[in-house]
Amino acid sequence: MNYLEMKHIKKHFDELEVLKDISLNVREGQVVAIIGPSGSGKSTLLRCATMLEKIDDGELSYLGERAAYSQNGEAVYEAPGKLKQLKSYYGLVFQNFNLFPHYSVMKNICDAPIRVQKREKKEVQEQAKVLLKKMGLEDKADAYPYQLSGGQQQRVSIARALCMNPKILFFDEPTSALDPELTGEVLKVIKGLADQKMTMIIVTHEMGFAKEVSNRCMFFSDGNITEENAPKEFFENPQSPRLKEFLSKVL
Repeated sequence: MNYLEMKHIKKHFDELEVLKDISLNVREGQVVAIIGPSGSGKSTLLRCATMLEKIDDGELSYLGERAAYSQNGEAVYEAPGKLKQLKSYYGLVFQNFNLFPHYSVMKNICDAPIRVQKREKKEVQEQAKVLLKKMGLEDKADAYPYQLSGGQQQRVSIARALCMNPKILFFDEPTSALDPELTGEVLKVIKGLADQKMTMIIVTHEMGFAKEVSNRCMFFSDGNITEENAPKEFFENPQSPRLKEFLSKVL
């Protein structure tokens, strides 16, 4: 089953055409790495997929249920009740953590499941404890974000996303704000999720990680997906001149 389907997605910011005609689908259990130069539209794609930005044209579906479609050259979104259900299918991990500074680690993780999903506080807290242990942070439940390293904060934000029980997780350059040592901590957690067959879309600059963890790699350039392949072929036998040029600079 396709957990995510995007058909002919377009997005403009004033005169700038950021997404030109994007079509992709992600099946259950797949890990898709999105790679490309800065400013190519990767983060905008994630923001459109997670409805933080409105698409201008195209169609967006989760688990076979349509969230948005174009009509008379304009995007139409489903009713708020339906969208709330569709938004529960995914979680998003930002590059800058986006934790609430005045909430403890435990409250950061538990707040949305209790408030938005209306789940029992005790059940959510038990799940949060399990997730913190999984992240190697079981002793940090009462700490505040300023007391944590960047790598610890990012692992808390992953735990927060997982506590919502999403079907699919989006990562927007999850290690770009971290130094190399802390990057390893976070990549290890994401690799563990991949081993458990968590469906993920990861925008990343970490080429070795993308090659190791993903089943599909997509190269983004100038608002288009210009190449897509299995990791080995993608990195060792790139077809397009633009991807060859990009990899020659980053590998």
